[in-house]
Amino acid sequence: MGDMQLPILLVTGGIFIMLFAVGFIGMKIRIPGVVLYILLGIGLGGYFSGNRLLQLGGEVGIVLLFFMLGMEFPVRRLAGIAKKVAPAGTLDVVLNLFVTMGICLLFGFDWITSFLLGGVVYGTSSSITAKILETSKRMANPESEFLLGLLIFEDLVAPIAVAVLVSLTAGTAITGFAFALIVVKIVGLIIGAIVIGHLVFSRLGSFVDRHQSQDVFILLVVGIALSYGGLALMLNLSEVLGAFLAGIILAEVKRTQVLEHLVLQVRDLFLPLFFFYFGTTITLGDGIPMVPLLIVLVLWSIAGKIITGYYGARFYGLSKKVSLRAGLSFTQRGEFSVIIASMAVDTIRVLSGIFILSSAMIGLLLFSLAPKITTALFPKKNKPRKHKVPEA
Repeated sequence: MGDMQLPILLVTGGIFIMLFAVGFIGMKIRIPGVVLYILLGIGLGGYFSGNRLLQLGGEVGIVLLFFMLGMEFPVRRLAGIAKKVAPAGTLDVVLNLFVTMGICLLFGFDWITSFLLGGVVYGTSSSITAKILETSKRMANPESEFLLGLLIFEDLVAPIAVAVLVSLTAGTAITGFAFALIVVKIVGLIIGAIVIGHLVFSRLGSFVDRHQSQDVFILLVVGIALSYGGLALMLNLSEVLGAFLAGIILAEVKRTQVLEHLVLQVRDLFLPLFFFYFGTTITLGDGIPMVPLLIVLVLWSIAGKIITGYYGARFYGLSKKVSLRAGLSFTQRGEFSVIIASMAVDTIRVLSGIFILSSAMIGLLLFSLAPKITTALFPKKNKPRKHKVPEA
């Protein structure tokens, strides 16, 4: 084929068809599309590495993902959820973020790299966990409410952690003043979202009702998501945090279901591009890097999430059996870990990518085995039968 350049429309169409094919296969064999999209990107990385259009499409997809997450949480609901799962959420942060940081520091990494790897290990996949809870018909189980609440807690921490990492990796010196400035910008962005949502968007319910069916309305909704995400980038924060806050702004309209329906298909069109693009940035030409650290991180990530799930569920008021089942169902990593890993460079990105794929597959296995394991460890006690006393 020599130096022949294929038309960009043909290439784009081919990418979407390939993503459909692997997503369809994943649906049939019950492997999350996230995993298969990354594997596809690794396999085709030589052809698409550094593709700016692919990167932009993926960025739009991840912005809309967190935008839709934000729409689920009006400010009052955020406060209620955070309070209810705060003990479990705090334990999750300590074990899976800070202890992982300590492990990485012991392996000789600097603070920023250790924080980045801690972020990769911290985030459980909301999409994978919710999906397999639903498909396995375990959504009605007593632990599902706790798991979903803990995932929401992580979704609240995730954008802030990403924003801090983006600022720390911007190339400026890390001083007390620089870190304080990061915090001020994050707090300012959050307060701005709350004020705009309360003063402006809380009064736009009738406007949405009148115009939601118009074809142009989707332009306004997506435009708000991208603009607030772009504002966060302008402040050297993360577009993920901006998108999440944009969702909180729109949540004040009190028309979440209508707005989600508008955005859903656009999100599902672009989001696979993010995972595919991330895969193209992972090159395995030199083999798997830092195998000892990888093994330690995989083992600790499983143990840390099981401990978090078990004791967090006990704090939540669940039984020992249900708590263990929750812990075993909480180990898979996914979209948030990929977002953090995409900020890494060279061997750290490759290490993170392999970790994410490994933990996702192990997490799926543990999730499927969780009911059998807990039943074996906590068997049902047979009630003694009452024997009738023969009459004299």
